[in-house]
Amino acid sequence: MTAIVVIPTYNEATNITPLIKIILGFNLNIGILIVDDNSPDGTGKIADGLSKEYPQVSVIHRPKKQGLGRAYIEGFHWAIKQKPDYIIEMDADFSHNPEKIPEFLKQIENYDLVIGSRYLNGMVSVINWPIKRLIISLVANNYTRLITGLKIHDCTGGFKCFRREVLENINLDRITSDGYAFQIEMNFRAQELGYHIGEIPIIFADRHSGTSKMSRKIMWEALFLVWKLRIGSFFKIA
Repeated sequence: MTAIVVIPTYNEATNITPLIKIILGFNLNIGILIVDDNSPDGTGKIADGLSKEYPQVSVIHRPKKQGLGRAYIEGFHWAIKQKPDYIIEMDADFSHNPEKIPEFLKQIENYDLVIGSRYLNGMVSVINWPIKRLIISLVANNYTRLITGLKIHDCTGGFKCFRREVLENINLDRITSDGYAFQIEMNFRAQELGYHIGEIPIIFADRHSGTSKMSRKIMWEALFLVWKLRIGSFFKIA
């Protein structure tokens, strides 16, 4: 199998079926793993139905909502065991356009990690965000680059493609952050290990349905994580 797409879900009943059908419609050698956090709206049952209909689809059921980072870590561990060449992470709500997946798979041939960037080449490619949220995101990315030394434009984006070896060599059980902090930490660990990171432009559209996963806790976690990474990196060098 060339790639596995890991998709965490929580209350994505209206989105998961059309999303899966689009991805499978590319007719590429792609598997899909849905990691559902016991969604009250029945997303897990829909995912089970999809797995019966399509052999490329697998499902992990978690007992409760435990955070996006934990869902990805569990999904990555499962995906690594299947030995694909590449592992893609993306949201289930169509904020990440699945039509970009073939481009990710093309560009990953030149990199170890490819990130779907909302802020590439001086452009801001975000739809339906309030200006306050956009400003917070831009400031957070500049702050993150300044403190951590990450050499990418979009440090907090969650649409990306890894070579399997990158995830094998990152100590995933050491990753304890969630939300935006999780994305920052994964990028930092990949750069720390010397992997070549590239970016492709994407248009990020705010959620089609459901509610935003943004919270103050997630924002504060990201704020303090960057200093934790910077200090940890300093002591390794020292």
